[in-house]
Amino acid sequence: MTSYPHWQQVPTRWKDNDVYGHVNNVVHYALMDTVINTWLVERGGLDIHGGGVIGLCIESHCNYHASVAFPEVLSVGLRVGHLGRSSVRYEIGLYRENRDELVAEGHFVHVFVDRGSRRPVPLAGKLRESLEALRGA
Repeated sequence: MTSYPHWQQVPTRWKDNDVYGHVNNVVHYALMDTVINTWLVERGGLDIHGGGVIGLCIESHCNYHASVAFPEVLSVGLRVGHLGRSSVRYEIGLYRENRDELVAEGHFVHVFVDRGSRRPVPLAGKLRESLEALRGA
């Protein structure tokens, strides 16, 4: 198993299953996005509703390794693979609850921009510190 500095338990929901009886692929992206943004709000101090800086997703990717279905709980690992001046590449692993099987792995790239102008801004302060804490272990 790959090492991640942060883990979050995420339960699947009844509505996550598709007609084939497993969690639909779009849900994997939503789970990754949720874990990332939970970290940014709780640890990075990101004010998603009124702050001057926001993160825009400019790239995302997911590889699927195993099927899951409601009512499974997933353990989602999060780390920073690259931290730039105004961007960050997160690496995410979705595992079964006991972390014995990798279900999916992916990455997201955020560029942090000024809310009004949508121009890139340097990562600084608490936000940068929180992302530094997520660098791969």
